[in-house]
Amino acid sequence: MAEPDFQLLRIFFAVAQARSYRRAALGLGLSPSAVSQAMRKLEAQLGIALLNRSTRSVALTAAGQRLLDEAGPALQSLSQTFAGLGELSAVVRGQLRLSVPRSAARLCLMPLLARFQRLHPHVQVELSTQDGMVDIVEQGFDAGVRFTERLPADMVALPLGPAQRFIVVGSPALLQQHPPPQHPSDLQAWPCIRQRFASGALFRWAFAEPDSGRAVEIDVQGPLTVDDQSVALSAALDGLGLAYVYEIAAQEGLRSGRLQQALPEWTAPGTGFALYYPGRRQASPALRALIELLRATP
Repeated sequence: MAEPDFQLLRIFFAVAQARSYRRAALGLGLSPSAVSQAMRKLEAQLGIALLNRSTRSVALTAAGQRLLDEAGPALQSLSQTFAGLGELSAVVRGQLRLSVPRSAARLCLMPLLARFQRLHPHVQVELSTQDGMVDIVEQGFDAGVRFTERLPADMVALPLGPAQRFIVVGSPALLQQHPPPQHPSDLQAWPCIRQRFASGALFRWAFAEPDSGRAVEIDVQGPLTVDDQSVALSAALDGLGLAYVYEIAAQEGLRSGRLQQALPEWTAPGTGFALYYPGRRQASPALRALIELLRATP
């Protein structure tokens, strides 16, 4: 029986752990067809079937399970050794895959990545911006960004930028049409720009009562529903309705007078983003370099 090469075994273990050619391909930076070809080549070299394939899933044969159980730890140790050798070089190389909400990418991550790429030009950064909840381990990402209160319990997290507050804004022409709202419930009489999550749920607007700080949430109504906050902000600038957006995103419009804030005394305390990554898995040199830069950033 011929001994397979290291790369074929590495692809096999990625498929065995993900139980999917597509997810394994994402994590390895390969195409699903390349992963499939590698598995056929490995099985031909060993002369035995390792995987049972269907149109929807991949399962291990008895031989595949034995290979995973007995050779997996050794392969992981070897991969860590290779990664350690790479750290002896002063130049950080490799790929860094990040899953980030679109708003977090715009507001706080891009300045950090700009500094990172100036320091480590040989690292290829792949940024996937999506607002839905993503399993970064299953999807093959090195790290992700989420609000701190939505972090999975088994992840290591580092604060990313200051807390972000949401405010209600609209064009001066719109806000002058009626007496300004005094209570969040008054927004039911106003045209509001709604936002829908990737899950399909509508975003509820959250406020804090001025005296007690008690949380108040309402489901607004309006003529327009979008799935991106920058689009909601643009619609507010055009006078289509009131928008509920990050304060930092609305600052330019507020300074120029193209926007006015409604219900300023009801603004809820902000919440912050965090960079998170699996604590049980050794971080790549590229991810460690990003973590070091984030920790050194005031």
